[in-house]
Amino acid sequence: MPVEWILLALSPVFLGLVAFEWWYGLRLRRHWYRWRDTLANAVLALMHQAGELLALLVLMPFYWWLHQYRLFEIPLNGYTLVLAFVLQDFLYYWFHRASHHIRWFWASHIVHHSSRELNLSTAFRQSLMYPVSGMWLFWLPMMLLGFSPWLVLAVVSLNLAFQFFVHTQAIQHLGWLEWVLNTPSHHRVHHACNAKYIDKNFAGVLIVWDRLFGTFQPEDQTEPCRYGITTNFQSNNPLVITFDEWRLMWLDWQQAPDWRSRWAVLSGAPAKAEALLTVPAEKELQPAETSECMDEKKEKSLT
Repeated sequence: MPVEWILLALSPVFLGLVAFEWWYGLRLRRHWYRWRDTLANAVLALMHQAGELLALLVLMPFYWWLHQYRLFEIPLNGYTLVLAFVLQDFLYYWFHRASHHIRWFWASHIVHHSSRELNLSTAFRQSLMYPVSGMWLFWLPMMLLGFSPWLVLAVVSLNLAFQFFVHTQAIQHLGWLEWVLNTPSHHRVHHACNAKYIDKNFAGVLIVWDRLFGTFQPEDQTEPCRYGITTNFQSNNPLVITFDEWRLMWLDWQQAPDWRSRWAVLSGAPAKAEALLTVPAEKELQPAETSECMDEKKEKSLT
């Protein structure tokens, strides 16, 4: 399974860089890591990988069945590999954008945004529910075009591997690369809950998609990024992190007065209701932390 092979092969590199970033932050007297948050990220990563393995057992036969109806015979060479990578990155942009604008997809993607920290371990903070919400649907056009399902999954994993490196506050700017690639600066904006940063910079690898489709926002040094979501969600329990938005969506679906409203609950913008959970004893929220992004939510809700 190429997705698992590639990411598992890189896991020593990922873990080594997490340790280095933690050490480097301590030297700078920056508190980028909280151990409970980091432990939750690790558990969520294991849950996500287990979910992906199970999903592949079900989906691979379907992928190959669909692939037999491909439009073209696309050979594997250097040119088609580059084409596959760019096309997948384009589709990833639309998956990512949909995950912020359609609540059904957001129910999975919110896991990745639910921490108030941003560090390399945040890249591990993924949902095991992605196969249920349908992330895999966005790769089907490539298989119908003629790309092998194994190749599609391989470039998906390469895309995700690249994104590990943009989850950091240790790197400020990368010069001219900022015009082409998704960088730590661009991705800090994406994880911020400041009103001006919400729903910006959906890029996986190439930031050109955001520039083309009007979702690009540079990092403003006069307005530091504040991380997390616009509700007062606070939990380090991986099960709560994974399923809380699904729970809230189910409650809203039950309370909807008719089927049209129920469809809107699933397909409309993510929920705007407050998700006020018990604050862990180890970290009481300070007034500014509790209110800043929630106050800005009045100006622009997370959609």
